[in-house]
Amino acid sequence: MRVLLVSTYELGHQPLGVATAATALLAAGNDVRCIDVAVDSLDGAAVDWADRIAFSVPMHTAMRLALLVADTVRARRPEIPLCFFGLYAAVSRDLSVQSTADAVIAGEYESGLVAWVGGMDPGPAIQLTRVEARVPARHLLPPLDRYTQLVVGDEDRLVGSVSASRGCSHRCRHCPVPVVYDGRVRVVDESIVMADVDQLVDAGIRHVTFADPDFLNAPHHSRRIIAAIHQRYPHLTFDCTTKVEHILRHPNVWPELAVAGCVFVVSAFESASDTILRHLDKGHSVAEASQAMAILREHGIEVRPSWLPFTPWSTFEDLRDLLDFVIAHDLVANIDPVQYSVRLLLPEGSLLLADDTMAAQLGHYDQARLGWTWSHPDPAVDQLQVDVATLVEDRVGQTAALTFSEIDAMIRARVRPVSSPPPPGSVSKGPAGKRARLSEPWFCCSEPTQEQLAPLAPLGSPG
Repeated sequence: MRVLLVSTYELGHQPLGVATAATALLAAGNDVRCIDVAVDSLDGAAVDWADRIAFSVPMHTAMRLALLVADTVRARRPEIPLCFFGLYAAVSRDLSVQSTADAVIAGEYESGLVAWVGGMDPGPAIQLTRVEARVPARHLLPPLDRYTQLVVGDEDRLVGSVSASRGCSHRCRHCPVPVVYDGRVRVVDESIVMADVDQLVDAGIRHVTFADPDFLNAPHHSRRIIAAIHQRYPHLTFDCTTKVEHILRHPNVWPELAVAGCVFVVSAFESASDTILRHLDKGHSVAEASQAMAILREHGIEVRPSWLPFTPWSTFEDLRDLLDFVIAHDLVANIDPVQYSVRLLLPEGSLLLADDTMAAQLGHYDQARLGWTWSHPDPAVDQLQVDVATLVEDRVGQTAALTFSEIDAMIRARVRPVSSPPPPGSVSKGPAGKRARLSEPWFCCSEPTQEQLAPLAPLGSPG
């Protein structure tokens, strides 16, 4: 079969999802092409070539964009079978996706995808049976210099995104991962990870991003992989994502990760309100987030927190406290401004739908946005979120510090009496201008931008 694999967005990285799927399909004897509409326009010739088309949807933004691409494909070729695969494939399968796709496969998708391409039943929408890991087929993807890079001062470094595990052992209530994996973790064989790093180094990378939902879900496995990479490629740096509670639970891992080249850690701080953290079942307190940051900075590792400022429980004071936390801990340079505008997403199956305090705030299901609508008890908080999001979009290309100062003024003006920023507290050991960051100002559930939508123009009829 001729299979076209389509990626729409993978946090600015070369798409690992389609590379992994391509390997499984090639091994089964299929002819495979890949296109990433994050960097290339949708190709009508490729659409006409394919017998089947499958869309990689590892996150919410990717799924929303994939639905738009699927509509474009259907308009050109109404009869072609379509499939969504990846973490978000099963989201809205009953409420939005059923009329668009012939199959959806979430979780460990490779076997189901191969079956579907072969004309067989792909199995259930969520599949967790362990699959044979293979080295991702990156030769089918656009070159790495078209994707996000590591920025350190005036230097840019090519980045490769790899995965040492899938799933997560935790059940944070706002997260899409437990909806699919339900507390399970699937590790990727060390030999496969190393072979993937080998081909990325051959392609010129100098930095590795671990795409695992939580790099320390399997700490012994992760430490072995880091040790092996550092022994083979001591010049490489890396970043990873992990929970606050894992930073605290494994204090002895950070010295060795620092020596092995860890430059920053992404961690879901989410809120500076313990009440909101309890609603989200995050497993940490605000004070523990401060402790985790101190542990990392003791070893020269910066934290890049992700935030969820706007929830049904957020108050103006909570938002001010978040800003105070950022200032007090010298984090302005560590945070992409889009983080201050994020509003709670409630996809189909969200664990937060069971929260008793959520019921009164719920509205209808928005098929275009793939989530349940909700309103804040105070409409002024909802309006503030719109104002912050608009400001952030208007200030793309401006420094994070300058955008932060405008957001800070906007939020503090809503608090009575208007508050002043706190004095600095926990200060980084490195100057703000030298802190490593990725060039993509990412967030997985932000609104698709006009730039992202541009390659999705209608294709017309087949030639």
